[in-house]
Formats: sequence, structure tokens, C-alpha cells
Amino acid sequence: MYVVTVIFELHPGQGENFLPVVKAQAENSMRLEDGCYQFDVAFNDDDPDTVFLYELYADRAAFDDHLNSSHYSVFSEKVQPMIKDKTVRLYGGYFRGA
Repeated sequence: MYVVTVIFELHPGQGENFLPVVKAQAENSMRLEDGCYQFDVAFNDDDPDTVFLYELYADRAAFDDHLNSSHYSVFSEKVQPMIKDKTVRLYGGYFRGA
């Protein structure tokens, strides 16, 4: 398994605009990518312009497929102007607790 976390720091007031775009991205990733097992989106209670993604893929190749997908390109193009900062972390080791 391959885990990806992303923290988006959006420009002030962009959380509301970001929500439908990231929701579509999560749904498309789960529906169109065989190697995408989980795609969760969480908003910060204290700061609606901070968004956290938790993504689970079969392996690094599945994540690379995600990055090269047409829906990812559309997502990236739409959200780029909304983003102030973005932190991506990749984790190759994974186990699920009982």
C-alpha cells in the first residue's frame, strides 16, 4: 500500500470554492482508478481555508497513474489559483490496525 497526505493552504475565502472541485476529484479518483482505494477530504474546523487529503493507493505505480490521469489535470488547473501553499507527503510503508 502507498499513502499520500496533502495539506492545502488556500487563499483567504477560497475554501467554499475549493470544496466542489476537490469533492469531484475524490469521486473521480475512486470511480476511475482501480489502484485508488481511499480518497478522504477533511476541512479544518478553525480554518475553512485549510484542507487535508488522505489517499491510499495499491502502490507507487497506482499513485503515478493518478498523477497522470486526465481528471487530475483538470483538478490541478481549476484549483491552482486558489492555492497559497501545498504540502505533499508520501509514505511507502503501511499497515492497518485491528
